[in-house]
Amino acid sequence: MSAVESPDCTPIEANGVKHRRNSTILNPRCYLTDELWKQAPVLTGSTKFEPLDNAKNILVTGGAGFIACWFVRHLTLTYPHYHIISFDKLDYCATLNNTRILDGCTNFTFEQGDITLPVDVKRVLRKHKIDTIFHFAAQSHVDLSFGNSYQFTNTNVYGTHVLLESSREHGITRFIHISTDEVYGDVPIDAADLSETSLLAPTNPYSASKAAAEMMVSAYRTSFKLPLITVRSNNVYGPHQFPEKIIPKFIMLLQRRNKLLVHGDGSPTRRYVYAGDIVDALDTIFHRGDIGQIYNIASKDEISNTEICHKLLDMFGLPHLTTEDLEKRVQYTEDRPFNDQRYATDGSKLAALGWQQKTGFDDGLRTTVDWYRRFGEVWWGDISRVLTPFPVVEGTEIWTQEEHEALPSDDEGRLEGVNGQQDSPWTADALDHLQKMEGKSRES
Repeated sequence: MSAVESPDCTPIEANGVKHRRNSTILNPRCYLTDELWKQAPVLTGSTKFEPLDNAKNILVTGGAGFIACWFVRHLTLTYPHYHIISFDKLDYCATLNNTRILDGCTNFTFEQGDITLPVDVKRVLRKHKIDTIFHFAAQSHVDLSFGNSYQFTNTNVYGTHVLLESSREHGITRFIHISTDEVYGDVPIDAADLSETSLLAPTNPYSASKAAAEMMVSAYRTSFKLPLITVRSNNVYGPHQFPEKIIPKFIMLLQRRNKLLVHGDGSPTRRYVYAGDIVDALDTIFHRGDIGQIYNIASKDEISNTEICHKLLDMFGLPHLTTEDLEKRVQYTEDRPFNDQRYATDGSKLAALGWQQKTGFDDGLRTTVDWYRRFGEVWWGDISRVLTPFPVVEGTEIWTQEEHEALPSDDEGRLEGVNGQQDSPWTADALDHLQKMEGKSRES
């Protein structure tokens, strides 16, 4: 029996171009069958506050993605007073399955749109009389930022700029910008946890784009008095995370009885926050946080990539205590061009608002494993290429690294620049935007 039911589930074209051989095109609009979908648990946070009088129509960018879909479900089901508008481009890592449970809710609306297109952003702000924005939408997978950094600059920096400028023109009461602890850069093992006033020192194209977006946020806070709050979280994990990230990727590799693909020597650590806990943190900041502030969402669960391997192998009942056992289950691959050893942030400022981490790593991991074993193979479509060491993504189209390297240099779908050389999709979009702006200038 098919796992999908929507007639809209045929593979869609990536970036408006014909589907090429040796790739996978995901369709974020593809729905699971009712029989399968209704088995999925409805996952939200646990907090509930007195609704704010000056918040009614809340725009959540990236609402069909991982963290944002948790927050969208939580707000919609916990606060009928609020009208939640999920705004999403429906890129490769999004799926409408993430918020399908809300389709019948009168206080929920989905709007497809791109944060890098001012016309889309202004339209949704006016149409729904938006007063509050939670800005989650971002290119967030560090591995991909080493291969196509233009997309990260376009979405994370320019897209944030579009939202800020549109918000300034429209007028809002709150704008909560979701950033990352990676903007602080690598933290030595013996160093103190970093507070919100620590210097930013990003080390990869992804974290640099998020730091640049924060500079734009800071400028709009100072220059235009925009009511902004910035949030920097540790790594988030849990059900609904696209399986390009380490935990869901490892779960699905084990589910397929494949080896775990570990970058480098597996020693880098990250601090992990369960998705339900970050929802509670964001809900707390929304209802109790102060405008103009920055808040770290910090966990004490610092786990290395090697430790994640051991924990998951244990949960799957696979031997892992000897070197011989690990060689059967783990494959060490080329590392990133640069890989921070660890991040470490101080969450005492948020704790003063009343938030605390409720879900320990082992408990959250068990819940996550159970969800992916039941739904991971069907939730997004064919994820086979996603589970390779270094997949390459353009729009909703995915290749293995080897397949992408084998593409001809004049592969259709690439746009030529003004000098006859191939430019990235971001460069083409930027040129188009500039040309439109020049046309408006001439008209005026």
